[in-house]
Amino acid sequence: MSTSTTTTLAGLAGLEGTELGTSDWVDVPQERVNQFAEATGDHQWIHVDVERARAESPFGGPIAHGYLTLSLLIPMWSQVLEVTDATMAVNYGLNKVRFPDSVPVGSRVRMTATLTGVTEIPGGVQVTVSAVVEREGGDKPACIAEPVFRFLA
Repeated sequence: MSTSTTTTLAGLAGLEGTELGTSDWVDVPQERVNQFAEATGDHQWIHVDVERARAESPFGGPIAHGYLTLSLLIPMWSQVLEVTDATMAVNYGLNKVRFPDSVPVGSRVRMTATLTGVTEIPGGVQVTVSAVVEREGGDKPACIAEPVFRFLA
């Protein structure tokens, strides 16, 4: 079950340093991995060739693309923070990203986000977040990222 924070643009500054919440678990089935491969043109066998991945991969089977795991930040992020008076939010970029562990196909992942920076910008607020994506049953994070979002009035 997800936990989340609801606030306003003016209230964001007071949340700096605060854990905003944790998303629901997201399934990562082979179908999602195959769709990501089609969308990106990344058909590396460790992702899409189930039999070869089982036989030859050091992971024991197919794994999700790192960038697929990263792309799941957006739906998970939408479960963690709501800024009620923002008319729109935009993904401004990433300061850094690492993939300390793989995500085997069939896994579930979820994200915990902490607000690490808040800056006023013309027409809104820019926030920097520490996002940690964990794999259910994993020993270390699947993804650690520092996304930057802009909330506009």
